[in-house]
Amino acid sequence: MRGNSFGQLFTITTFGESHGPALGCVIDGMPSNIEVSIANLQLELDKRRPGRLDVSTSRNEADQPEILSGVFEGKTLGTPICIVIRNQNQRSKDYEKLREEYRPGHADKTTQQKYGIRDHRGGGRASGRETVARVIGGYFAGLIVKDIRVQAYISQIGKFQAHEFREKDKLGFADPSQTKELESFLLDLKKKGESIGGSIFLRIQNCPPGLGDPVFDKFKSILSHALLSIGSCMSVEFGRGREFAELYGSEISEDSKNFSGIEGGITNGDEIYCVLSFKAPSTIGEKAKEGRHDPCILPRVVPVVEAMTKITLADLYLSQRAFG
Repeated sequence: MRGNSFGQLFTITTFGESHGPALGCVIDGMPSNIEVSIANLQLELDKRRPGRLDVSTSRNEADQPEILSGVFEGKTLGTPICIVIRNQNQRSKDYEKLREEYRPGHADKTTQQKYGIRDHRGGGRASGRETVARVIGGYFAGLIVKDIRVQAYISQIGKFQAHEFREKDKLGFADPSQTKELESFLLDLKKKGESIGGSIFLRIQNCPPGLGDPVFDKFKSILSHALLSIGSCMSVEFGRGREFAELYGSEISEDSKNFSGIEGGITNGDEIYCVLSFKAPSTIGEKAKEGRHDPCILPRVVPVVEAMTKITLADLYLSQRAFG
């Protein structure tokens, strides 16, 4: 199986299955002599940790990182960094029926068709649990691009919409005035075995000009690759997105914000923003009650979106420094 790595100069390789002994991340291309805080890494991991919220899966994992290489006396060595997280709360028996069944919308059937074998326990390699390794990579990428501000928040879940950013609540939603009602809505979905999708708004501030190239490696192309690799992400819209189909050139050119900080595939130093849409989890009804599933993945996806963005920025930043 290929496709387990992302990046050119700053590279992450994730490994492990949802119900295996551990998951982890190998980070290559990390500069040396950079201070590492395990406490801060744990804070990032806790943002997507299962069991943290009542509205998420009942699987409860500590997600404590174990550094195997690349860090010495609190600083990076410049060598490959390997970090693992031990799985401690698997309940594989809940998925025994899936040994013979395929869940619609998941990788169960396609994995079996492609490789002739699959790990049916919780989705195996294709599980959302894999994203814990991406958050590890995102923490280290953030140490490289620490002056760039990356912020993601939920702008919509079903009928609930945040029309402007106020502050993130505990769910990652941008309008805390709706938190109580939204939480009740999600708990009701969880009880019924139903699910819902939504949108995440991503903002990148203080991004230096010059990241990306004008042909195949446009900034938005590489960032879209990173974001669309997140499970259930169905679309990424930069700037005014689908509205561009109805706008005249004169309308677009009159406001530089319409370009979302990218011109000709290269960042121009302005704020970059985009909206990601996510579909509802496919496992619903009695099947959702048999295993342990999220009625809505967005609260736990927000830190993954931020992590993949930082990984992309770190890779392109190092590329710009190396090649111009």
